[in-house]
Formats: sequence, structure tokens, C-alpha cells
Amino acid sequence: MAINGFGVTEFQLVLLRRMADFRPGPVEEAVRRLGATRTSMREANKRWQAMVRAPGFPRGGARYAAVLGPAGASVPRRIGDLACVARQWTLPLWPELRFEVLLGPAEIGGPVLNEWLVRAADAPAPVLRTLADLAPWGCVVGDVGAAFPPAVPREGSAPTRFRLDFTAPDADGRPRRCEADFTWGLLQEVRPIDGQGMGMPGDAR
Repeated sequence: MAINGFGVTEFQLVLLRRMADFRPGPVEEAVRRLGATRTSMREANKRWQAMVRAPGFPRGGARYAAVLGPAGASVPRRIGDLACVARQWTLPLWPELRFEVLLGPAEIGGPVLNEWLVRAADAPAPVLRTLADLAPWGCVVGDVGAAFPPAVPREGSAPTRFRLDFTAPDADGRPRRCEADFTWGLLQEVRPIDGQGMGMPGDAR
């Protein structure tokens, strides 16, 4: 399904455009897998921004259904006292993940409360024991939060970004305080916040 030629492939390019600031290398490879170019990625992002600002473009969850088709799953979820629903779509670039849109109660208009990539319910979570296991693009927010509680959520530097503060052992078993940056829910970078340097898998860009 697509609106004026904007469908699943173009939407994936929008997600990649926001990740390119952190991981230009993997983004370039993913763009090639989609049969696209950096120019078409930028153009897809420009078109998406224009579409979501257009008065006649659908709002809320209908916005994503318009370009991705019907949701593959719709899961009831409670956030405090709010009865919400999480709608999920499969994206070819990340078969073990789902693009999830969390919608608020219908009685208040069903606003979009969150939109990001999550682990699919039938996909095994990665084994995360130390910082060395935290490979960029290898985890989502829920994976890291479950592996290293109590992770503290922080506001990211842009609407599509998210940050977690957490403590995890390094390769020598020493606990390290770190912060992890995610774009659209997918891990991009981990940095120490305890004053010590630290390498990460996939640091080459």
C-alpha cells in the first residue's frame, strides 16, 4: 500500500535518515539493500515531513496505516490509568522487530503517545550480560532496560531519539555507569558517564 508512491520502502528510508547521524556506515548498507540512494533517502524524509504537515493527511494511527497498510497486530496496553493500544507493523529491514505506535484512549482522540521499533513478541531477545554485548542496531530500548535494571529513561536530543541511563559490567566485570542513545527505539551508541573511557562494538563509522 502506498500514498502517491510513498509506502513501506520510503518509510524505512525515513527511519534510516534519522539514524544516519549516529551510524552512517550501517545506514548506507541498509539504503543499498532497499535499492535506494542517499539522495532518495533525503527525498523520502522531505516528503514525509511535508505529508505529516499537510492538512488533509491522516492523523494518529491512521497516518501509519495510510503508508504501511493495516497493522499486523493490535495489542491492548495500560499506561497508568489509561487504556491504550499498541499497533505494530513488520518492516523488511528489521524482521525481528516491529514498528510500534502507541495510541492513547479513543475517548481523548487516540493520540500517538510513542512511535518506535520494539522486539517482536515471537523473536528471542538478545543475550545482554556486559557492555560488550551492546552492539549498535542489535538492541531496542526494551532489551537494554530488561537486561540492566533499573535503567532510567531520559529525553533524547530530538523527537525520534530516546536515552537510557543504566549500570552494566564491563569486560572485566566492573560496574560502569553509562548512557545509551536510541533512534526510533534502536540502539545507536553507548557512552560512559563515570569518567572512564570505553570502546563499543561497531564503533567504526
